[in-house]
Amino acid sequence: QAQLVESGGGSVESGGSLKLTCVASESSYSDPCMAWFRQFPGKEREGVAAFEGVIRTTYADSVKGRFTISKDNVKNTLYLEMSNLKPEDTAMYYCASRDLPDSSCYERGLSVTTYSYWGQGTQVTVSS
Repeated sequence: QAQLVESGGGSVESGGSLKLTCVASESSYSDPCMAWFRQFPGKEREGVAAFEGVIRTTYADSVKGRFTISKDNVKNTLYLEMSNLKPEDTAMYYCASRDLPDSSCYERGLSVTTYSYWGQGTQVTVSS
């Protein structure tokens, strides 16, 4: 059973920055497909940024140019650097992974159904 633990959320003013961190257990990290999702109250979880392979990344249109996903393979850690934050970025942010290293996730990186493992979430609040 993969374990994912997020941290780094908090409250910032509009235009500010935050860096989210997700530490993954080794069993899930062998699969390069990992992602960040967010969920607004009363809404479905939506993909924000993802690795669709060892180096291929994809982003939701709403965060392109502002968010950057990265990973440290030595530390088994996934990051999401968020800059120029807006009030509409306020949400619970989740890290996601799966354990299917021989199966491609090309063009499915931002889909909820791609992933089997989820963290507990970290809250991001942006005030105007």
